[in-house]
Amino acid sequence: MRGARQRLLALACTATAGALLLTGCLQNPSQSGGGAAGGGEGLADNAEADGDGVVTILGAFGGQEEQGFLAAIEEFEAESGIDVRYSSDQDFTNTIRLRTSSGQAPDIAIFPQPGGLLELAADGFIQPIDTYLDYEAIDRTLVPGFLEAARLNGRVYGAPMRMAVKSVVWYPAAAYEAGGYNAEPANLDELAEVATQIREDGIAPWCMGWGSDQATGWVGTDWIEEYMLRLWGPDVYDEWTSHQIPFNDERVIAAFEAYGELLETPDNVLGGPSGVLSTPFGNAMLPAFEDPPQCLLERQGNFVTGFFPDDVQADLDNQVGLFVFPRAADSEYDGQPIMGGGDLAALMNGNDEEAIQVMEFLTSDAFGGAWAQAGGWLSPHTTFDASLYPDEITRQTAEIVAAADVFRFDGSDLMPNAVGGGTFWTGMVEWIRGDKTAEQVTTDIENSWPAAEEEADS
Repeated sequence: MRGARQRLLALACTATAGALLLTGCLQNPSQSGGGAAGGGEGLADNAEADGDGVVTILGAFGGQEEQGFLAAIEEFEAESGIDVRYSSDQDFTNTIRLRTSSGQAPDIAIFPQPGGLLELAADGFIQPIDTYLDYEAIDRTLVPGFLEAARLNGRVYGAPMRMAVKSVVWYPAAAYEAGGYNAEPANLDELAEVATQIREDGIAPWCMGWGSDQATGWVGTDWIEEYMLRLWGPDVYDEWTSHQIPFNDERVIAAFEAYGELLETPDNVLGGPSGVLSTPFGNAMLPAFEDPPQCLLERQGNFVTGFFPDDVQADLDNQVGLFVFPRAADSEYDGQPIMGGGDLAALMNGNDEEAIQVMEFLTSDAFGGAWAQAGGWLSPHTTFDASLYPDEITRQTAEIVAAADVFRFDGSDLMPNAVGGGTFWTGMVEWIRGDKTAEQVTTDIENSWPAAEEEADS
């Protein structure tokens, strides 16, 4: 893929122009003169009783995550006198639509993806946050750019209460340090130099697995999203995920080519492209902990530590190292972006002062202490007390995000499900198999984009 570098240089000027497009969108939406989805301020309402001391919440997480959430609100309930009743539903996306359409919306819904939130906001079922939260205050403490995921027609309709981070590179600490490899590459060129050194030592630099049953391909979409952010910056990324530019734009093809260069360099990825497809994503890094290691690096979200060997999980601080997936050296965007996800809390009963109190707490940097101590939770606030995290690895992950210049939601989560959870996944599989070129795959995905989405206002 030697042409990737030339294509990037040829397209760099496009990113410069795009960098100006969204500047006006980053202000307090309550100052823009726009109204709620139906026009004017309005109030989202539901059939729940107001002021009865009970606030109902519907979310997608259950099990240990639900226990962590309940522990995190216990003190708030005692101090406020509000009975917070959380219900978990694994089919949240469909359930929230059905309950809303039948007049049974909860007071608060916690969305694992922005798409469903914005869909209900467009129909007037979600209260814009600037009507009841201190928008400026929350925006100052959040990772920059996080609120953009919940923006519709100039208003923001949800705020995060949990964050996931994907732009992290993991490595086995002892083997990596013994090799003397750079643990703080400043850009993708320096990261490529690290990979060259590892190959010269007879080890595959990259551990990688895409296998995920019917969802195989999502790992590949994450890689393309990472390159889109780093090569072209957050504004072009936003244009792409909202379909303001076509999916087969030449900048997207350049991102495929840049990732293809990493994949197709001989001995750069354990098992090569065919091995990537046959390796379950949760098993991808297991070879890194063998003696001797078969590979050393994996770019994956912070959840991946749960798939490491038991003895590694029991001693993460000593067994594992990490660094941020770096920026591109030759990009017109000179910041460090972070890609990830999160759970977005949204108010569906704007008449209930108690529901507003709960929203104020859930979306503040005071929420989450007990959940953080239990593990598996990250605050989206840069001002959260990092001492509450249970280990140094989690604190380092939080520091990486806090130091980032901008946060962007996982792109496929922002796209229509037919694309983000459909043709984008399958297209990645066709591409890595060599069945289709990047041009063919991106054109197929472009042609699959629902026509109705083309008229949506980002």
